[in-house]
Amino acid sequence: MSATAHEVNFDGIVGPTHNYAGLSYGNFPSKRHAHQEARPRAAALQGLAKIKLIADLGIRQAVLPPHQRPDLEVLRAVGFSGTDEQILQTAHREAPSLMTAASSASAMWTANAATVSPAPDTANRKVHLTAANLIGNLHRSIEAPQSSRILKRIFADRSCFAHHEPLPASTHFSDEGAANHTRLCCAYGEPGIELFTFGREEGHGPAPSLYPARQSAQASRALARLHQLDPEAVVFAQQHPEAIDAGAFHHDVIAVGNQNVLLCHQKSLMDQQRVLDELRTRFERICGAALIVIEIPQEEVTLAKVIDTYLFNSQLLTLPDGTMAMVCPDECRQNTSTAAWLGKLVIADNPIASVRPVNLRQSIQNGGGPACLRLRVVLSEHEQSRVMPGVMWTDALGQKLRAWVNRHYRETLNLDDLPDPDLLKESRAALEELTKILAIGSIYPFQR
Repeated sequence: MSATAHEVNFDGIVGPTHNYAGLSYGNFPSKRHAHQEARPRAAALQGLAKIKLIADLGIRQAVLPPHQRPDLEVLRAVGFSGTDEQILQTAHREAPSLMTAASSASAMWTANAATVSPAPDTANRKVHLTAANLIGNLHRSIEAPQSSRILKRIFADRSCFAHHEPLPASTHFSDEGAANHTRLCCAYGEPGIELFTFGREEGHGPAPSLYPARQSAQASRALARLHQLDPEAVVFAQQHPEAIDAGAFHHDVIAVGNQNVLLCHQKSLMDQQRVLDELRTRFERICGAALIVIEIPQEEVTLAKVIDTYLFNSQLLTLPDGTMAMVCPDECRQNTSTAAWLGKLVIADNPIASVRPVNLRQSIQNGGGPACLRLRVVLSEHEQSRVMPGVMWTDALGQKLRAWVNRHYRETLNLDDLPDPDLLKESRAALEELTKILAIGSIYPFQR
């Protein structure tokens, strides 16, 4: 297998209905900022600025479009009827929690959109994609059909890409996508190790006591089977219940990996030293090199600080010169303990040579940092040539998207604005224009 492949970050564009409804139980920032005023325009522009920063570092970038919101199909499916305006007003009055779920812009966090295994790891040498069912939260569970449609449109060439339907919508197969999946390798185009983390396994081991474990072991094992992965190149591990109860609702809040480097907190995994030893052994067997593991001890940076700053929800990137950069939330630089640890990290003997703080305050206040906003897809040059070209980032596309946001997005949005029929019209007009900018065709229900 050729090593001339690249990791492409497919970032979610923040949608026009970005709001703070506090829908995600166990996600501290989401709950902390519930019912506050949101700034959709700023949120979208901050996301685009992050994409440009990373593209300017020499990393390949692409975008994924927002979902249609408010989702009137969901509201109709549960009995609301009448005109669009009547449905919005009645749902807001009679079932406000359902109304906010149908209006959530959470599809922006594309790390949850799917799990992706690159061709070097799969038996049929295709890129495998499985959209996540996200059944742990109502507002996210409605994303699976739209995510699947978008991914099938963008990665349409079946000679390169294998698509799987979301896992059965059961707690037994609760799947939260790539936020609980880490690929480790020497070169992107060569076979690697895939680490699947889960929060619970029915009938086995401890479970968190305060907050739900969203990823099941059964889902992780099903994904590995569907993606035709070599069992010798897969490691399954349970996320530490203490981490989940401390607010690490996904594993990418407590660990991040890239190529031959894995960063994690001391409380990242159950039986952590055994899992790390297994990863090292399998990595050396498959990749022929040593895996570099960097752990943060609890006494150096506590779980609470790691989660409060979203330190591990950073993007670890391999730059064109071969060194790595860590794109982290601005909050990490502002916190004494995390800033001190990052200072030591870049001067230590490891590939990480720089730290790039980024302002994503609107996203972070709603519960998602830099890593949440992107889906990582390893592609060969040929495979990238088979991706729908309009979604690939260029400076020209960036300029169009910034102008598009400024034309269509509201500066502020409150929960009482969600049933406003003008917001529905504005959102549809924005998405209609976006499909033309990205040359992606009709992908939304209202376009049928």
